[in-house]
Amino acid sequence: MVRNTAREIAIHLSYELSFTDLPVDQLLDSRLTADAFAALAGEDAIYAEVPNAKQADYIRRLVKGVAEHGAELDGYIAKYSKGWNFARIPLVASAIMRVAMYEILYMPDIPNGVSINEAVEIAKRYETQEVVSFVNGILGSFVRAEFADTPPKPEKADDSQPKAED
Repeated sequence: MVRNTAREIAIHLSYELSFTDLPVDQLLDSRLTADAFAALAGEDAIYAEVPNAKQADYIRRLVKGVAEHGAELDGYIAKYSKGWNFARIPLVASAIMRVAMYEILYMPDIPNGVSINEAVEIAKRYETQEVVSFVNGILGSFVRAEFADTPPKPEKADDSQPKAED
């Protein structure tokens, strides 16, 4: 199992948090088992392989982090979702953004661009193009505003400067 598959499983579990009264540890203990994966493998290929210990730890860290920081993450989503009422945001999109924002804020070993790119790629599998663009825009705005002291990528450099051939 690769990290982006583990991330997608974490998004599924973060989404499930919206519908369960189970404590996060109990949810994780019941879902990160060989039996649970076997039961879901026929519905979704990402469950074909049970995560190893390192992957399970990564999934647990993400889902527990989203649960613990849910209000903070939702606050950021609401802050940067110009023109969208938070209640209008699809729950899957919210789960995708929460996981990406948690990685950006609390997992410095994962580059911001990777978190955003993976979130957008996962959103493409579950949402309309309008929602995918929304997710990309929210996460991009979040990183630009909250991490303004981070230098821009070369392709995002100031285009107002004259080019050598001008």
